[in-house]
Amino acid sequence: MTSTVSESLPVIQAKPGKTGVLIVNLGTPDSYSVPDVRKYLRQFLMDGRVIDIPFLQRFMLVNFIIAPFRAPKSAKIYKELWLPEGSPLKIYGERVEKLLQDELGDAYVVKLAMRYQNPAIEVGLLEFQKMGLTDIIVVPFFPQYASASTGSVYEEVMRILTKWQVMPELRFVNQFVRHPKFIEGFVQNAKKYMATHEFDYFLFSYHGLPERQITKGDVTGQVCRFGECCGTLNAMNQHCYRAQCFETTRLLVKALNIPEGKYITSFQSRLGKNPWVKPYTDEVIKELPAKGIKSVLAFSPAFVADCLETTIEVGEEYKEIFEQAGGKHWQLVESLNDSPIWIETLVDLVKKA
Repeated sequence: MTSTVSESLPVIQAKPGKTGVLIVNLGTPDSYSVPDVRKYLRQFLMDGRVIDIPFLQRFMLVNFIIAPFRAPKSAKIYKELWLPEGSPLKIYGERVEKLLQDELGDAYVVKLAMRYQNPAIEVGLLEFQKMGLTDIIVVPFFPQYASASTGSVYEEVMRILTKWQVMPELRFVNQFVRHPKFIEGFVQNAKKYMATHEFDYFLFSYHGLPERQITKGDVTGQVCRFGECCGTLNAMNQHCYRAQCFETTRLLVKALNIPEGKYITSFQSRLGKNPWVKPYTDEVIKELPAKGIKSVLAFSPAFVADCLETTIEVGEEYKEIFEQAGGKHWQLVESLNDSPIWIETLVDLVKKA
């Protein structure tokens, strides 16, 4: 009797070891003291993917201009942000680490890491190395891919792993702007405010990038025009940060049934005099009250955990700008933080990585 194809195939065995899951956020100072903030700024801004200029120019700019003068101002803002337990970004990260571990079970080992400062990526990976893991999945906490965020995490992970004699199977999550649970998380948070207040306008503010970084990402040299090229997310612009931001807005607008003309996508946190991705959020806000817009619901969908850029910049500083221009009501939609739907999103990202 001849064997069938299925009978001749080998039986797939379970993996001999566990899977390491490294969840990575940007980072935070160890405290709001000026020395700790200065140390954080130096490590962050000396990354060649963050400030992509020649090393000597970057060294002089960061160590003799930005860090010395910006650290005292930033320390005051971090002090305002700080919770009794510490930095919100780290607190939410530690909670997510535990919740994700509980959901994934014993077949996985979950470690939190920060691209800058502590807990360091290298520390987490070295712990994985000692465990003899079968494979490692790296999940950067950046919904939209950018060289300065996700790309920097990739580079740091590879810098460390290339020194290992034995490398386990390695997988990365690149971006998750279209993940339905990621979108639904922000929708759920927004609906709480929309149920109690009628908003004139909806603002979707993403962390900005220098235009040159967007242009460098267009390896074809033919796609990026900083205009209608981001009207859809397609094969040619799928890795473009700006295009992914506009796609995130489109998905949220559709899910929330926001009419055309009632929302805008903009970019915040620019640094220096070189052109960054437009429109600039702070400039957009100033113009809204003159157009009869008195009530705004603001989103920061580039962040999955509340931090300085959401709580302080969008939640407080932009609120003040809006009210000074004549606005009446400004409300920030909080990030996903440690919500159940964010944990569900991560479980799905890990298992399908």
